[in-house]
Amino acid sequence: MSITSFYFLLFYVLVLVLYYLIPKKWQWAVLLIASMAYYLFSGQEFLILYPIASVGICCIGIKIIVGVKDRESALKAKGRNPERIRKHALIIVILCNVAVLFLLKYVNFGINTINGIAGFSGRMGNLLKGTSWLVPLGISYYSLSLMGYVVDVYYGIAQPLKSPARLALYGMFFPCMLSGPILRFREDGNQFFVPHSFDYVQVTRGMQRMLWGFFKVLVISERMALVVNTVYGDYISYPGIYIWIGTIAFAFQLYTNFSGGMDIALGIAQSFGLKLPENFDRPFFSKTISEYWRRWHITLGVWMKEYIFYPLLRSSFFTKLGKNMRNYFGKKRGKQLTTFAGMFLLWFTVGVWHGGDWKYVIGSGLLHWFYIVCGELLEPWFEKWMRKLHINPQAWWVNGFRVVRTFFLVNIGFVFFRASSVGDAWCMLKEAVTVFNPVVLVNGALFTLGLDWIEFSIAIVSLLLLLLVSLLQGKGSVRERISKKRLPVRWVIWYMLLFYVILLGYYGPGFSAAEFIYQGF
Repeated sequence: MSITSFYFLLFYVLVLVLYYLIPKKWQWAVLLIASMAYYLFSGQEFLILYPIASVGICCIGIKIIVGVKDRESALKAKGRNPERIRKHALIIVILCNVAVLFLLKYVNFGINTINGIAGFSGRMGNLLKGTSWLVPLGISYYSLSLMGYVVDVYYGIAQPLKSPARLALYGMFFPCMLSGPILRFREDGNQFFVPHSFDYVQVTRGMQRMLWGFFKVLVISERMALVVNTVYGDYISYPGIYIWIGTIAFAFQLYTNFSGGMDIALGIAQSFGLKLPENFDRPFFSKTISEYWRRWHITLGVWMKEYIFYPLLRSSFFTKLGKNMRNYFGKKRGKQLTTFAGMFLLWFTVGVWHGGDWKYVIGSGLLHWFYIVCGELLEPWFEKWMRKLHINPQAWWVNGFRVVRTFFLVNIGFVFFRASSVGDAWCMLKEAVTVFNPVVLVNGALFTLGLDWIEFSIAIVSLLLLLLVSLLQGKGSVRERISKKRLPVRWVIWYMLLFYVILLGYYGPGFSAAEFIYQGF
């Protein structure tokens, strides 16, 4: 059941009505039942056993971690090490979740890599056979949320839940199952279990945000997908400028699809009185790659830093490595190189999270590590030359150049992300820079990419509307500003957007409501 389908809207309305009609102490139970029902209606009925098993493993681990701490004195009296028991319980919980994640999503990554190396070395290229496991909905999202929660309980910074049912709601809240956001219990968890009175403003604001999400997905993303599929499906016939157009279209397809899904998820949560973390903050306005990743998929970046990067740098291996680096290269450079080594592992993990293929490892991982390292190393040189040339680093044109530069570098990564393979990505980049055909911009050839001139015009107008709203968001909440207008003005704005989506949402022949790109993650 797609989150943009008519049936989902009926499902959502039914849950919303029940949520506010029943006694408040049972509101969380309504959300849990709805989350279970949504999973069952998703066409993966038996796969619900995976998230339930993950919840069960985490519950057992939490019970051991908390129980051992409560019986610390008694265990010490018996000569046992309570901290070791707690640590072992934490490690087992993490390993179990990671093992399931690896077997279902990434075992073929290792198999294909081994076969590729064998084929490259002249040996048989199919030494191992791949698997065809069915991957449960939202496995990367609920796994990270649950693992992070157990770690927080271990360190005493999150309240342990005694009820497996409540933990199941936290891990499987249905709006988050398609594309996140990744939750942290100490910030987002307790609100699921406190009563929420009906608030007309919150409900309507949530629905308004959902409507904006539908606009992004159905009006923009689906149109961009036609251009992307045409170019990337036959890049030999569409070289040069076509590839750049297709890649930029993919950037907006991915952004409107992913952030639109976030708008729908966060809007649903807001209508229930819940505030989930933001996952996007106008990323294409970023001036550097580091800033881009602070604005794109925010909750993933925060999770990776807190639970992988920082613990990695504090590990005994990196502590020893840092000491050796400082002794050999000096304090400043040694610390920097140690951080770069930790970042390499971090970005490799980010790439693997996006998918079990080297195109993701490069396009969403190691390429961005390379960008950030180059930026750190070259920044002093750039600052020096800007001072010599008397260039104001905050001048509007300098910032504009940085935004365009960052967007260009991100799109190079998107070529790898969208291409069928790393080899195809390299071929596309070669075709993009060796074929010069700007005439396609003016001879009507753009209308052969899947959109006629009417559809193309709708796409451009919609992108301009998205740009306008994004610029206004830099000055504060657009919904807040609209809410201060007179009632007729508010109604005109929201009803115009509603009919814009209804009339211009892309519902082509055989079209099924948008399948979110990040759903498989």
